[in-house]
Amino acid sequence: MSKKEYILCAAIHYKNGETYQHQPKNIKNGFVVCGRRHHNCYITRAIIQGFANHLENTQGFLTNEDRFVTREEAYMIAIESGQFKTDNIVQGTKLLSEDLW
Repeated sequence: MSKKEYILCAAIHYKNGETYQHQPKNIKNGFVVCGRRHHNCYITRAIIQGFANHLENTQGFLTNEDRFVTREEAYMIAIESGQFKTDNIVQGTKLLSEDLW
């Protein structure tokens, strides 16, 4: 039996053009910081690299299949896996961590 892909946690992909080991399998450059909510990711990166360092970034989520996905893709994954904590689902929007936990 194959288990569906589902959302593990909030994540932010920082695009600095460098290559790092142990990143999600679909990230070829830059790095991903994970957390319970997106603000946790921003704070973690700021603690490590300093608050003044502004890097291009994309908010998204990490999945159980070790993939970084955008908010839009995560929304569809959460619908298909039955992860929404409410029945009030509106098609075609972006996933918020508050929709899950």
